[in-house]
Amino acid sequence: MSRICELTGKGRQVGNNVSHANNKTKRVFLPNLQNVTLLSEKLERGFKFRVSTHGLRSVEHNGGLDNWLLKTKDEKLSSRALKVKRELKKAAKAA
Repeated sequence: MSRICELTGKGRQVGNNVSHANNKTKRVFLPNLQNVTLLSEKLERGFKFRVSTHGLRSVEHNGGLDNWLLKTKDEKLSSRALKVKRELKKAAKAA
């Protein structure tokens, strides 16, 4: 399983460990991924995602999963998130 946030697309970053003697060695910074169930108000059910804590805060800031998915570009979202976004659009058309 790749270490990429399913909602924000945030992945690993590469940098250096720098010692006191200023020696530099490569290292990897991984996102803080959590397995969470986010509730959709329009679809009235929960969806499980692997989300970074930064992404989780962004979802809450935007007013929940429904608003986040409708505002976010498709390139950032995972295939599972895109599936939920399509369901939301269908539900909006039907209502």
